[in-house]
Amino acid sequence: MHRLFVALRPPPDIRDALVDAMDELPGARWQDEEQLHVTLRFIGEVERHQAEDIAAALATVSAPVIEARVDGVGTFDRRGRVDTLWARIVPAEPLAALHRKVDQALARAGVARDTRRYLPHLTLARFGRSSSDAGAIARWVADHAALSTPTFTLPHLILYESHLGHEGAQYEPVARWPLA
Repeated sequence: MHRLFVALRPPPDIRDALVDAMDELPGARWQDEEQLHVTLRFIGEVERHQAEDIAAALATVSAPVIEARVDGVGTFDRRGRVDTLWARIVPAEPLAALHRKVDQALARAGVARDTRRYLPHLTLARFGRSSSDAGAIARWVADHAALSTPTFTLPHLILYESHLGHEGAQYEPVARWPLA
């Protein structure tokens, strides 16, 4: 089985700026520089033949190069507990349009449509079930609310395979397509 997702990768200077913002926060499992990406669509586990169909479908996606920037931070909650800390990516509409195109291509490859609202972001940290300190997280979000970067380009659509292990997830680019 192959655990796949589709993403865009910010340039090194933007990834470095985000890593620099990752400071003391109890219970945070910070993403490292190699893990920083803008997810367009999580696919999940698929067999090899479907992975090949997915790659072929994604190769047909046509979209302009995305120009974006980081603008603030936020959290995702699960069952009333913060489980993810993220940096917002703006403007949202070009990314949402690309998300829709990717979702359509994946549907042609037999992947169920994504029914969740799409929020362009870069995951900065994750929290375990018992390790999140709501007060500390709220302080970190308040302290970093103005986190921003200059505009940068996201020139490639990338299909990644995620390998889960004791050290966390490792992401391997499987295929890359230039945006026009």
